[in-house]
Amino acid sequence: MGVVSGLVLFAVVWFMVLFVVLPIRLETQGDVGEQVEGTHAGSPATGFSMKRRVRVTTLWAIPIWAIIASVIIWGDISVRDIDMFGRMGPSSEN
Repeated sequence: MGVVSGLVLFAVVWFMVLFVVLPIRLETQGDVGEQVEGTHAGSPATGFSMKRRVRVTTLWAIPIWAIIASVIIWGDISVRDIDMFGRMGPSSEN
């Protein structure tokens, strides 16, 4: 895996983790029952820290990326290993 491939893989993993982390412990204005005029009920009520979410996302994304990158670099698991229906046929490597 090249440097650019590693960075792209990290970016994909980081954003996937971000979308999982964003709604955790989020209290919306609709949940609290105090909606500010002109805002959506799904808007955060108080205490929303994007800085903290970015930090948590990065701390979770690094080990997930390391595991995925090591599996790719190791090379023992390939696309043929996850071909459940046998559509790829036999391997040409003998």
